[in-house]
Amino acid sequence: MRGLLEALIAHHGRLDWWPAETAFEILVGAVLTQNTAWRNVERAVANLRAEALLDAEALLEAPAERVAAAIRPAGYFNVKAQRLRNLCRAYLEAGGLEGMRREETGPLRARLLAVQGVGRETADDILLYALERPVFVVDAYTRRILARLGWIAGDEGYEALRGAVEAALGPDPAAFNELHAQIVALGKETCRPRPRCRGCPLSGACAHAAGAAAGA
Repeated sequence: MRGLLEALIAHHGRLDWWPAETAFEILVGAVLTQNTAWRNVERAVANLRAEALLDAEALLEAPAERVAAAIRPAGYFNVKAQRLRNLCRAYLEAGGLEGMRREETGPLRARLLAVQGVGRETADDILLYALERPVFVVDAYTRRILARLGWIAGDEGYEALRGAVEAALGPDPAAFNELHAQIVALGKETCRPRPRCRGCPLSGACAHAAGAAAGA
């Protein structure tokens, strides 16, 4: 896994991710990015900032319709407005960012997963990027790339795959952060649903690329 990370860094350079001004903004972005492109999240976050709504108490006090209007660019805006409010309530109940930082990772992850609208990927985004916990984020890009490399079958459960990556790299939040960012970049640019194997930095070690070349 370290070799994969090093190969991707050599190809893309180091990536600065998650782009946000505050840890709370990462929490908001983790909800808004569900089922949408990041450029839409950026527009929604900019709207929240302009409306002075990038604050847990402000998001809870504002009418739901106002929050929904601000995040409209992110899609599913009524649903996401409610999810944001659910997360803000849990955030304040936990004592805000400082309270979350004092909590152990396991109980904190359970707290996040108990919030309606927060799934495992969203919770792990928050843990890794906002709180710098050694938790790897598994997404569709991870599953696609590792399956094409021939490292996994592709139907492993989320927790099994997350645990395997964490065991391979050790408890290293910086490495998890960088690897996830690198995988997302590769999945968007190169290892797409129809892969661009010719320009892929992993093609020499990739089972899918080898099969494609053999069949050409």
